[in-house]
This record gives sequence, structure tokens and C-alpha cells, in this order.
Amino acid sequence: MKLGAREASGYFRKPDPSKAGLLIYGTDGMRVALRRKEVVDALVGPQGEAEMRFTRIAAADLRKDGALLNDAIKSQGFFPGQRAVLVEDAADGLADTIRVALSDWRDGDAQVIVTAGSLTAKSSLRKYFEAHPNAFAIGIYDDPPARDEIEASLVAAGLKAIGRDAMDAIVALSRTLDPGDFRQTIEKLGLYKLNDSSELSVEDVDACRPQSAEAGVDDLLKVVADGQPQLIAPLLRRLYAQGVNPTGLCINANRHFRALHTVASDPGGPSSGIGRLRPPVFGPRRDAILRQASTWGRERLERALSELLTTDLTLRSSSKAPQQALMERALVRLAMMGKR
Repeated sequence: MKLGAREASGYFRKPDPSKAGLLIYGTDGMRVALRRKEVVDALVGPQGEAEMRFTRIAAADLRKDGALLNDAIKSQGFFPGQRAVLVEDAADGLADTIRVALSDWRDGDAQVIVTAGSLTAKSSLRKYFEAHPNAFAIGIYDDPPARDEIEASLVAAGLKAIGRDAMDAIVALSRTLDPGDFRQTIEKLGLYKLNDSSELSVEDVDACRPQSAEAGVDDLLKVVADGQPQLIAPLLRRLYAQGVNPTGLCINANRHFRALHTVASDPGGPSSGIGRLRPPVFGPRRDAILRQASTWGRERLERALSELLTTDLTLRSSSKAPQQALMERALVRLAMMGKR
């Protein structure tokens, strides 16, 4: 049987132990792995592997010995409880082996969890699970998690008192981070607020979000937009040491000043324009963009965008001018422009 996205979300959290098997497939290995872990934990619990109620079988091993799967399905451990067998990285070449093993499945046998990469609609493995009366097939796509999934993750992390702005910031994060980083951020938030009954705030979310070169770029652009040229050089040295290149930095600067221009150009004023930004911004970053857009004004922001366009074209041209120095000079010019 085939499960849609909404049904699948609930099934991952509470799988049916009476089912014979489950196929999870998708192009993003991390998303598939996270879903696989979720359903296995729900089936056998955190001690399942230690209690020998959970068996892993690599696809390569199963291709060499097709009896491995049937043996694992039928074997009984010393500990009571639900059992599961995981076949990792399967493909259509194992469809017949899995079909034979599941044809002999009986109540009380271990449930079979199969993970695979991208499978087309003509895939024999996918067709088998979709047609099986006692098994499910679930495709994992590159869509961001739904709000109910995010809320379930927050509850699982022990987070219940969540401010509206904080929830909006978390949803926005889910659309920019990859699944692994987003999961780690939620877990970090749970630890950050451990034994703290106060409402989760945007500041808490900002404190726990991944800190990378991107955060350093944000700090640099804030310095430039706030008209602080004296702070540009040390921040640039740090970013270049982290592997940030001048062209990428110019693209980010252009994106930031375009956002400011969008806010400043709104007929209803910056307070209205801030709502037009996608993805939306929250908390201290929202306040900073509002302040910067109001300070710069539409005309100066257009001059700033012109300066960045000229710099970008030069960086991408055959010019032999030192690119790092070229980018630093452009940022200093912008910062000086912001001071006027």
C-alpha cells in the first residue's frame, strides 16, 4: 500500500507492529535515514539493538546470501518485544529476494524495513510494496517538514511553551536548513531550555541555530549597513580564512541590500515593506533590517546596489585586480555611504 505525505508523517511516529514491512525511498539520503530511525525507534525502542530485537542487513550482503533476510525475520531473541529487520540501500535487484522472504511472513515475525534511493514509478521494488496488502511504501521528497511535524519534534524535545514569533522563526529555519541540521537545532533547543519553564523566544532560537560562515557574513553585512568601516577588515580576514570567496560575499551583500531596498521602497513605509520579505525575518534581525532600511532610504540603497553590481561584474570579468582587495574596497565605500 502507498502512503501519502500526511498519512506517512503519523505512521512514522506510530507504526503498526502487525504490518509485514515498510519501504522508505527518496533522493535525499539524510531525509530517508531520519525517517528510518524514527520508525525503527518507535517499533523496537532505544534498547532494541542491544536486546537483539533489531537486525541490520546491508544490500551487498543480501545479494550474496538471499537467506539472510528470511533467517532474520524468523529468528527469535532472548528478550520479548517487537522485532525489526533493516535492509539498507536496496534496489530493484533485490526485489525478488525481498518478495520471497515476505511471502513467508507470519504474525510474530520481525517487521522488515527497507530503505532505498530514488525509485521510479516503474521500479519493481516500489511496485511490490505498493501492491502488498500488508506492507507500505513511502516516498520521501525534498519538501520542508509540515507544521505538525515541527510541532511534534518540539514536543519530543520537551518544548511546549513556544511564542508565536519563535514558532515562525523555527518554521523559517526548517526551510533553510537541511534535515540533519534542523533536527540537531531542535535537540539543542530542548537542552538549552532544560528545566526552564519560560516561553521559548526568538532570541533562544537565534542562540541555538547553526553558527557557520553564513553567520559571519551576516555580521559583516550588519557592520557595513550600520556604517562601521573600521570593523570590516578583521571580519573579512576571518571569513576568507573560513573559505568564503569574494564573489560569494558580493552575492550575499547584493541580496541583503536588495532586501533593504524592498523594505524601503514599499508605499506603506518600512513597517509594511518588512512583511514582503521572503523568507520572513523575525526578532533582532527584523529590527535591524527595519532600522537599516529607514536609515538608508530608497535612493541611497539604489546607489549601493549599483556599486555592488559594478563590483560583481568586475569580479566575474577577466580583470587581474586582486579580488579580495576589490571586495573590501566596495564594502568600505558602502559603509562610508551609510554614515552620511
